[in-house]
Amino acid sequence: MNARRQLLIGAALAPFAGLGLAAAPAVANPDAPRFVFVILRGGMDGLIAAPPVGDPSLLHARGALASFQGDPLKLDNTFALNPLLPQLHAMYGRGEMALVQATGIAYRERSHFDAQQVLESGGSKPHELNTGWLGRALNAAADDRLRGGKSGALQAVALETAVPLVLRGPTEVDTWAPSTLPEPSADLVARLETMYRSDPALAQALARARGLRDGGMAGQPQDMGGNAGGGRRAAVALASKAAEFLQRGSQVAVLEMGGWDSHVNAAAANGALSGNLRTLDASLAALREGLLPGGVWGRTVVVVATEFGREVAANGTGGADHGTGGAAFVLGGAVRGGRVLADWPGLAKKDRYEGRDLRITTDLRAVLRPVLMDHLRVPRAALDGLVLPGSATVRGLDLLKA
Repeated sequence: MNARRQLLIGAALAPFAGLGLAAAPAVANPDAPRFVFVILRGGMDGLIAAPPVGDPSLLHARGALASFQGDPLKLDNTFALNPLLPQLHAMYGRGEMALVQATGIAYRERSHFDAQQVLESGGSKPHELNTGWLGRALNAAADDRLRGGKSGALQAVALETAVPLVLRGPTEVDTWAPSTLPEPSADLVARLETMYRSDPALAQALARARGLRDGGMAGQPQDMGGNAGGGRRAAVALASKAAEFLQRGSQVAVLEMGGWDSHVNAAAANGALSGNLRTLDASLAALREGLLPGGVWGRTVVVVATEFGREVAANGTGGADHGTGGAAFVLGGAVRGGRVLADWPGLAKKDRYEGRDLRITTDLRAVLRPVLMDHLRVPRAALDGLVLPGSATVRGLDLLKA
């Protein structure tokens, strides 16, 4: 597609929403599996989100960080959820959520940028790979489908203004974000339709933008910004929008939340971390609610992960500095939940990585491999060699319903 056509399509789409350009899915398959990857940027404190309340070293190791805004929500004899995650706890009780503790990526240093690059690329070290594991997985699954005589690409959408690294690869990906531009007039739309009528690519792009817009892009919350309530409403709206795309044919969606870098006042009732936990809980509940109609939730897996955890001991400002081991959540109607999956190393100083961090005992790729291979049907050979290179010896966790 030449530069002039790209520019004209961009002008046509701009009034409607932040939609990236990709081919429309041929025929939506309502019975196909759905997958959502949620990135928590900044390093979520997994010991606050999912505290090991049965570990005898917890209080001594964490001090004030072992206190919560209410009683922890029990999962089993060792682990609980933060009381600010009641809806996630309800999913656990329904068998729709599994907690994975003491998990992490191959990277063991403490740079956000390098750790996020490894988390999204699927490599073993920063900048080893310049595409994303999910982008490569989509391409591998599409190739396998074509060889089997089925339609190829799995439609994917990032609820972002740009395609995140995790989705970059050979397969085209849509992006969507709420527009701050004014609504186009009916006259402008009519003129664009007339102008683009003789050009199939432009006409298709405009029709697709209108279809997406008419399918539910109206009514986005006006308060998208800075205050906690507005930020929470915006995040919930994006989760609901992701559910709409998945209901209408997309099979993969990526969401992200920033602000998890809890160096200060991590246990404060009105602190940033407490607000983020409330927002995460509400967003995941909204995603579930949006996927319940038509039974789509029953075919969905959601993985919630962060680039690294925090140090076990509190710092001097009531938070915790960058660590390694952390927690991940796996939820959805296709998940065999109601379980904690953890080879728990303990919080005593002698058990910590470098004497500082929760030790990683479960490779995060043990979460991703069964989801990609058994849920999205990525061929094992592609998974081992292309999608998650170097992971062939990583034993996948038993996460999915039979």
